[in-house]
Amino acid sequence: MSATNEYRGSCLCGAVSLTIMADNQEVGACHCNMCRIWGGGPLLALESVKEVRIDGEDEITVFRSSDWAERGFCRQCGTHLFYRLRDSKHYAVPVGLVDGGEPWSLTAQIFIDEKPTFYDFANQTRNMTGQEVFEAFTGQA
Repeated sequence: MSATNEYRGSCLCGAVSLTIMADNQEVGACHCNMCRIWGGGPLLALESVKEVRIDGEDEITVFRSSDWAERGFCRQCGTHLFYRLRDSKHYAVPVGLVDGGEPWSLTAQIFIDEKPTFYDFANQTRNMTGQEVFEAFTGQA
């Protein structure tokens, strides 16, 4: 059983700050088309987030990017703050938002079937296709 770690971060302008409780220092990469459009490349995010406390919530704009998820960003500076599932408390928080030099480990890649061919990560990771991700979250294809 791992200890829960607390990480703090804020947007570029400081209008929004987050305190994140996470079970480990594992980072996942999402290669889906929406994440790549949203950030210009794969989303590198903490996936073991247990709790997110937000200060400056009035400065957050939330965009419903699909029937099941939404993305939050600072309305002042545009910093990407989170991806979250609408019907649960699952948050994916960009690791760069809270990176204080922790020894992060890239352990998983999702939507590997949508990853462009022009880049590859050297790390050995658990890889899942988009269908496998949906099956894992919904229990069905």
